[in-house]
Amino acid sequence: MKSNHIAKGGIFAALSLILLYFSSVLPTNKLFLLGIASCIIPLSIITTGIKNTIVVYSAVSLLSLFIIPSKLISIAYILIFGAYGFVKYFIEKLRNIPLEFALKLLYFNINSAIIIFIYKLVILKLPNINIYLLIFFMQFAFLIYDYTLTAFIVYANKNLLKKFK
Repeated sequence: MKSNHIAKGGIFAALSLILLYFSSVLPTNKLFLLGIASCIIPLSIITTGIKNTIVVYSAVSLLSLFIIPSKLISIAYILIFGAYGFVKYFIEKLRNIPLEFALKLLYFNINSAIIIFIYKLVILKLPNINIYLLIFFMQFAFLIYDYTLTAFIVYANKNLLKKFK
């Protein structure tokens, strides 16, 4: 690894941890800040490569378990928001839009089920809601998140990353 990539990886890791910490302590905008934190992984993949980004993701995931007060935020980052940059990177190499959507939704649904299971273990009871309606809205929100992340990556490639390379 180049020393330039290691330094950028440290900056990306620090930014991710700061965003996760704010997501944990601020009373509102938790998902918004998690979404912003997830934008750092694709930036790292583009600027430093996949191997360095694996180190960044691993460091942020491990440190978040020790530093971030809300373990649910850490688990959401580890399972969905942080890892999604890698999933998106590899799935979109397939260049088959229907298959890409199916695989992305499969990834999201499996990880959402894991988070709901963990939530049930900790809280012991889910609020009295229609689970099918919740799943529909979660999938819809995920597709909006995927579209927004794609738009951010395109914008970053055109405008932001010229300064970082």
